[in-house]
Amino acid sequence: MLMKAIDSYLSVRRAAGFELEVPEYLLRSFARFATQQGQTHVYAQTAIRWAALAPSAGQRRHRLNTVIRFARYIRAEDQRHEIPPQGVFGPKPQRRIPFIFATTEILRLVQEAYRLGPAGSLRPYTYATLFSLLSATGIRISEALSLRLDDVAEDGLVIRQTKFKKSRLVPLHETASVGLKRYLIVRARMVTGDDHVFVSLYERALSYRCVYEVFNYLIERIGLNHSAGRPRPHIHDIRHSFAVRVLETCCAQSRDDIGRNMLALSTYLGHTNVADTYWYLEATPQLMADIAQACETFMQGGKGL
Repeated sequence: MLMKAIDSYLSVRRAAGFELEVPEYLLRSFARFATQQGQTHVYAQTAIRWAALAPSAGQRRHRLNTVIRFARYIRAEDQRHEIPPQGVFGPKPQRRIPFIFATTEILRLVQEAYRLGPAGSLRPYTYATLFSLLSATGIRISEALSLRLDDVAEDGLVIRQTKFKKSRLVPLHETASVGLKRYLIVRARMVTGDDHVFVSLYERALSYRCVYEVFNYLIERIGLNHSAGRPRPHIHDIRHSFAVRVLETCCAQSRDDIGRNMLALSTYLGHTNVADTYWYLEATPQLMADIAQACETFMQGGKGL
């Protein structure tokens, strides 16, 4: 009975675009565990005992949350299913505090990338353009590395089969479009063996590992790896910085614009949950200070919110 319910649950979620390979594996493991206990429904204590078999706290939380989502779905059809409580294996870990790049710091990163060797190779143009594009668009590094030449359209970048198996069009600012086209002209003279936009010295798709190593080298070179009072920079922080700057611009214009534009920003970034976008409101002291000031004005009878 549980297996049949799992099939129904997976079918509905996959129709919405989710892959669910890991959830399927976990749910079938739970169903076998529950069946061995002679159970045909989800019971909270059984789910907790099964989740507790995982070796780490994070895996135990993930196991239990997978069953919780399934139980919420199936309980709508049969109230005998129990929804396990959350927080049994501790609270969800706090998100890592991002390193928010200043515009001048991005400029230094790009300038240093242009100094990469070997002399006369495509490599400096590749990395300078890659980091510029990440900063100008906020796309994920995985999305940038997956770009093919045919994905560069007149209207922008076609991001295909992204993190959540959905495609979207990312428009480019005129300056970003000019910079990308300039790079592609240089690339066309040097590379013929691969159609990825960003390629290595060996004319193959640029790997994340290579980008990771070069990024860390450049960050060290420009002195951002040991900034007092700031977290260590990660590549993904370029995307965080883009989102924060967009919200700061909204704050500068009108606080009401944040609410109106949040869904648009969430769609643009490819988030499946708008809550992931609202998280950026707490990412910088400037945004938090603005929110705090608005709250204080509101409490004093003003029109702060």
